[in-house]
Amino acid sequence: MSSSLKLGSTTSLLLASSPNKFNNTKPLFINVSSRLSSFQSFTTLKRTVKSSPSFSVKASSASTVADPGGIKALFDSLPPEDYKNGVLVLGGDGRYFNKEAAQIIIKIAAGNGVAKILVGQEGLLSTPAVSAVIRKRKANGGFIMSASHNPGGPENDWGIKFNCSSGQPAPESITDKIYGNTLSISEIKMGDIPDVDLSRLGTTKFGSFSVEVVDPVSDYLELMQSVFDFELIKSLVSRPDFRFTFDAMHAVTGAYAKPIFVDSLGASKDSITNGVPLEDFGNGHPDPNLTYAEDLVKILFSQNGPDFGAASDGDGDRNMILGKQFFVTPSDSVAIIAANAQEAIPYFKSGPKGLARSMPTSGALDRVAAKLNLPFFEVPTGWKFFGNLMDAGKLSICGEESFGTGSDHIREKDGIWAVLAWLSIIAHRNKGNKPGQKLVSVADVAKEHWATYGRNFFSRYDYEECASEGANKMVDYLRDMASKSKTGDKYGSYVLQCADDFSYTDPVDGSVAAKQGVRFVFTDGSRIIFRLSGTGSAGATVRVYIEQFESDASKHDIDAQIALKPLIDLALSVSKLKEFTGREKPTVIT
Repeated sequence: MSSSLKLGSTTSLLLASSPNKFNNTKPLFINVSSRLSSFQSFTTLKRTVKSSPSFSVKASSASTVADPGGIKALFDSLPPEDYKNGVLVLGGDGRYFNKEAAQIIIKIAAGNGVAKILVGQEGLLSTPAVSAVIRKRKANGGFIMSASHNPGGPENDWGIKFNCSSGQPAPESITDKIYGNTLSISEIKMGDIPDVDLSRLGTTKFGSFSVEVVDPVSDYLELMQSVFDFELIKSLVSRPDFRFTFDAMHAVTGAYAKPIFVDSLGASKDSITNGVPLEDFGNGHPDPNLTYAEDLVKILFSQNGPDFGAASDGDGDRNMILGKQFFVTPSDSVAIIAANAQEAIPYFKSGPKGLARSMPTSGALDRVAAKLNLPFFEVPTGWKFFGNLMDAGKLSICGEESFGTGSDHIREKDGIWAVLAWLSIIAHRNKGNKPGQKLVSVADVAKEHWATYGRNFFSRYDYEECASEGANKMVDYLRDMASKSKTGDKYGSYVLQCADDFSYTDPVDGSVAAKQGVRFVFTDGSRIIFRLSGTGSAGATVRVYIEQFESDASKHDIDAQIALKPLIDLALSVSKLKEFTGREKPTVIT
């Protein structure tokens, strides 16, 4: 039932590619942008391939095929008992090339002894839903075909990652092995089976191997109904004086929005915008921030805008929350959810076990943890660092400033979960309010939180697609500066408390993650942080994070860019960012 695809000996690693960029090149190039490094960067693997009719896939106008080497390398990196005769989940965000890639992955799974593949209808499953299905069905793991919040289409990104049996992203010990194994593959075993019709629900058997096409929504919706009080949320969403809008950005949550918000919670159909998943995300950039979700922002900040707005990204794990003429920063969002979870969300009726944030995220969550006397953890950027804490029973609610929020109901960040959490809080605050009475708004909840805990002014400047050489030189320069700094050094009007390149020792398994971001912390609690990041396939993204705490409630309504201007100017001066990158302005400001 299986056949082998022989690979030539030529193997090299390239950066920054897309399915059509090698259309005039021979030998045949196989493109896949895989998250294989600790920085979750997408890579492209180039291989020489001997022709094999059973493997040819038309991925674009060029004769390109998905890289089976990355998939084979993954199987080689796992103990056989983790997948042999086991069950794996497969789904993705609906982007260009996913359907073709799904057929390839199914055949490779069959050729490597997997007993069953659970695949979302039409190849769709959001990243949170994959985690949920893995956990509910007790699967051995799962493949997620997505390049996250990056653009899709023939000239844009395609990616894949693997989640383990707990539902969380594979740890670095696995991703490092995957990368190493891609450099030495000589043979790929594939099941000699026809393509599976992914449009029809049901099970198709091929001897001892089977493929079950599942509803991408049902297991996830069932989980959400067990976490939240849907009747409470419905009492808000279905009110005639409450207007709600959700922008699915033509990405995977379009498949979830109507069943959850309209069918289950009573929202009007016109509350869902861009609700049809498209392979190129409607030629958009499915990243829910103030720049790429500008249309939604304009709607919420219009004179007669709705009361609540939200958006999610390509694979459904990120979120942006807006009120009427009000933006909730991701750092504030996770803090406000944590502060209100026990009273507003049934899943947390006994209280959260612990709280955690990524290092660049503002300290707003720290203050909630202190007030509630909860364990608190500061981890590197990357959801896998939260997963270990969750599995150890140390963590319930966590978040990243990069629009990722979640809890231990699964092992991924979860965009729709965050939207439902906010709707739960607003609904709880408005219990007993009759139609016509003034509703407690998103802004009211946020400002009440600031009055209690103080406000952490926060902003992030993203400089996308910078030349890698200049960006790396800048970070090296900052690392050297931090290593030579000492407490009491003056930076303009700011006095240094400490400076370092953040390193994290996991309290569960003792693993160490070093060089996670250069940070300068000042005696008044202000911070400036510099990181290289990116899940895209072009250049490097320089991220600059600026934070300042303000306890004086009379200053809480100041625009963040005004409040932070002295620190922003200091960050740009200290880093010599313009000199190293040539950039005058950031691509995105949040």
